[in-house]
Amino acid sequence: MVKINIVAVGKIKEDYFQKAFDEYVKRLSRYAKVTVTEVKEKNIVNEPSDGEIEEILKREGEDILKALKGYVIVMAIEGKKLSSTALAKKIKAIKDGRGEITFVIGGSYGVADFVKTKADELLSVSDMTFPHTLFRVMLGEQIYRAFNILEDGKYHK
Repeated sequence: MVKINIVAVGKIKEDYFQKAFDEYVKRLSRYAKVTVTEVKEKNIVNEPSDGEIEEILKREGEDILKALKGYVIVMAIEGKKLSSTALAKKIKAIKDGRGEITFVIGGSYGVADFVKTKADELLSVSDMTFPHTLFRVMLGEQIYRAFNILEDGKYHK
């Protein structure tokens, strides 16, 4: 069984997002062993300077690096965009090869460049920006959809 790791900065604070994400993790358990690693979000109370943002990214990035395993996909706005079907094909190729995939979701300020350089791939779902807690739900849904496509299920239609 393929391993899917989701490394995300911060905790989901909203109960409704957590319930939705948990539902997709539960559905995914048919297809994969899913682990979620939450990296502590580094925040500054006031509007941070560029230097403070760089420090936040550095500290979060160091924690993210410790959790990377297998084929690493960093979610980044500048990444490649894939359809749900193309994501399914990518997941199939990876699971048939390495057998373990780690998806990385950054925090409020994104993901440090040095983490992106460790990735096998940068992936984007949109040019828009989403709250990272909502995005965790969206990613969970897309991973589930990908496995459902691979099983020729009806969910994705």
